[in-house]
Amino acid sequence: MTALGDLIEIDDRTVLVLGQELQLEQRRPDVANVLVHRAGDTLVMVDTGVTEAFRTALWAAAGRVGPWSRALLLTTHGHPDHVGNNDLADELGVPAEHYVPALDVDQMRDPAAYWVRSFGRIAGLAPLPAPSALADRVVEICQPMRPFCATTRTYEERPLERIRIGSLRFTGWIFADGAVRVLRSQGHCAGHVIVHLSDCGVLHLSDEGNGACGAMADADQVKIQTVLGAVAALFEEKAATLLTDGHTFAVRRGPEAVAHLEGLLEQATALQAAALRLAGENTRIQPSAFTSRYGEAVAALGIGGANPNAVFTAMMAVNQLRELGLRPESDGVDAPWSRPVLHNPAPAPSRPGSGARGGRDQLSP
Repeated sequence: MTALGDLIEIDDRTVLVLGQELQLEQRRPDVANVLVHRAGDTLVMVDTGVTEAFRTALWAAAGRVGPWSRALLLTTHGHPDHVGNNDLADELGVPAEHYVPALDVDQMRDPAAYWVRSFGRIAGLAPLPAPSALADRVVEICQPMRPFCATTRTYEERPLERIRIGSLRFTGWIFADGAVRVLRSQGHCAGHVIVHLSDCGVLHLSDEGNGACGAMADADQVKIQTVLGAVAALFEEKAATLLTDGHTFAVRRGPEAVAHLEGLLEQATALQAAALRLAGENTRIQPSAFTSRYGEAVAALGIGGANPNAVFTAMMAVNQLRELGLRPESDGVDAPWSRPVLHNPAPAPSRPGSGARGGRDQLSP
């Protein structure tokens, strides 16, 4: 059992500060794990979680890895459980830099609108509150919410760099004289990045490993699965040795990390196979019925991902329908989904005297 703010010491200058799982009914917010590291004289903090209690734990972690005379705060993505204490950079008393993904700035400015968009896709598919009410509840319990500080900039304001780790190549940004590498992944949500600490071998996956199927409206399943495979290869090559993430309260080492990542990829294929069985040969699918049966399949497979609950399962179901190539026929609540017609339309009737007269004439107006 772990408690909010517990520390896992990785080495004498690196700790993982543990968050907590979401419990909406008890009004308990989701809080992401935070990686705190010292690279030379620079305090490196990857995300900041949310709540005042967790902020206190971050101060303790910063003291544990010291001494430092400058600070670097890196936001992996814009979800509330990762950004609530970002203004901590203003209180550290040293020169500080803070970077966020440009594609996530809008949701950091207006988290309620982002969550309405995500929840709106599942209106009528499960016995859930109205999208706006549910979004307000998520934002309300994630307080105080201070996602920006005086020095906040986007990663994209820096030149994009080619980064080689082992035999793999990424694009992203390098900090702290090469000790910190921010790699673009963009699977869990539009702007997501992962972080590699080269001097201690830690690869922080943040939320790219949250489950076999991304739930958010801006999730990209191909990118999730690609980054999981790439990170597994880094561990097989020993270019990374310790795996951390945003919601697993553990540090995985070497072969254990590879097994975990391969397991997520196996779960992804198992979920899509289950979705195909549920869809069968139907040309039109009622999403509410599919969502109910999909939830049963997720439970039977035991692969609900981080913070398993009915809301995220329904969001996964909608994304799974898209992965199967289906599309909603209208914007109506619980409107049927179907596959696009793939056969060629029947040719138009020939006009009298319009028969072919040779290749040259066929090209003439």
